[in-house]
Amino acid sequence: MNADTPAKYTVNCSILLADTPIFERPRVVRDAGFEAVEFWWPFATAVPSDRQADAFATAIEDAGVQLTGLNFFAGDMPGGERGILSDPARISEFRDNIDVVVGIGERLGTPAFNALYGNRIDGVDPAEQDAVAAENLAAAGRAAARIDAVVLIEPVSGAPRYPLLTAADAVTVIDRVRDQSGVDSLRLLADLYHLHVNGDDVAAAIDAHADRIGHVQIADDPGRGEPGTGALDLDGHLTHLERVGYRGPIGLEYKQTQDDPFAWLPRDRRGARVAAS
Repeated sequence: MNADTPAKYTVNCSILLADTPIFERPRVVRDAGFEAVEFWWPFATAVPSDRQADAFATAIEDAGVQLTGLNFFAGDMPGGERGILSDPARISEFRDNIDVVVGIGERLGTPAFNALYGNRIDGVDPAEQDAVAAENLAAAGRAAARIDAVVLIEPVSGAPRYPLLTAADAVTVIDRVRDQSGVDSLRLLADLYHLHVNGDDVAAAIDAHADRIGHVQIADDPGRGEPGTGALDLDGHLTHLERVGYRGPIGLEYKQTQDDPFAWLPRDRRGARVAAS
């Protein structure tokens, strides 16, 4: 991308810098030369205390970085959960979480919120889960739209019961919510690593869904490490995304495999509005 494009790097502080206390990571990111961060849900519950939420927002503000993305509460991620929004037994929990997420986003000017769909549940009809998900996503989409933000739908790899594997799977959900509820603030989160690992044709997905992409994340494959540690054509895909008009942030959502997880990217390009080359 050239210097006139508004896309820039944003560092996922939930997967990177794991040895640093989580609320100190935005400062470390800023010291490394970046201007933006994103987070998975940084609390153990769907509704943290006001003090906890304020501490998180203050850490972002004090570091002087932009919070470009925040996940909705996704349940017990280390235990294998990947979202609660399609669970009929947790509707109230998700709805309560919407208010907190969007409240933080409003304070920090966050433009996008990632809503992990949730695993299939034994004993629950998938059609019932999909109906619950559509209603919950409509509620989330309405709340996000009130602050001019979007809700992201993400295909995920490595979770056998997670039903959204391809870009088309996610777009089907987006269309269902729009058609049933008239909510048009849902977008595709194109994590190039997840799409590739799941066997999606990444280039074809970019072409087919360019107007639906609300956010992009990268990691190399195999290993989900830093760009350059695997064989995934990240350079080519990012150039392709520019060509089809993507101008949003590029999320660095990879596992640290080296002493300096940002060594692949020259410091003078970390805060610039350019993509990887």
